[in-house]
Amino acid sequence: MTAVAWVAVAIVAVLVILAVGYLVSARNRRRHLQDRFGPEYDRAVRESDSRKEAEQELRAREERHAELDIRPLDPQTRNEYSRKWTDVQEHFVDAPGFAVTEADALVTAVMAERGYPTDDFEQRLSDLSVAHATTLDHYRNAHEISSRAARQDATTEELRQAMVHYRALFQELLGDDADAPVSSRANGHVGTRVNGHGDGAAGNGTAHTTDEYDDYDGVRVNGRRTDVRNAGR
Repeated sequence: MTAVAWVAVAIVAVLVILAVGYLVSARNRRRHLQDRFGPEYDRAVRESDSRKEAEQELRAREERHAELDIRPLDPQTRNEYSRKWTDVQEHFVDAPGFAVTEADALVTAVMAERGYPTDDFEQRLSDLSVAHATTLDHYRNAHEISSRAARQDATTEELRQAMVHYRALFQELLGDDADAPVSSRANGHVGTRVNGHGDGAAGNGTAHTTDEYDDYDGVRVNGRRTDVRNAGR
């Protein structure tokens, strides 16, 4: 084999190695984005003209997120927000629409406390997607219901769903202890009221606890259980 042939073989070999390296690198970058963004990766691909464009957008989100001063909540602040969430849950009993509006404001407040910009909803989604992609659909659904609730255009069942959606993101935003109950008193259940009294009050001679109800499925008003799953507007 002549020297020219050897050079040609060497060039081809180098090109093959470079091509393989590029493909492996691209596959690793794609896998990283898929692992980090989860369902948001698929959503970005569906909403973009190409997979390449979607991946560029997701990498841009990562770069922006890295520039933000995202910080954890200190224990005292986390406990204070947990108590506020308990209050919101209790308000759901008498005023579901108002409670959903409160929940939206509380989630936004926690975001700001953590260091997330909160001026624009779409930007909030983009920033949250980097570290909270698995609960982002919860936030989208909750915000959509909250917007309709402000126009008095949401059913009680939808308001219940909004509270569950908000709670999913709220727990994550609280920080390292997000997998623990939001409140040791409410433990994720809606607060109860008996004849105008708070949790466990013996308003009609009988004490009731929040553990009777799960995920806003039932609330007690004036001594009667109301199933909000089947309630109307």
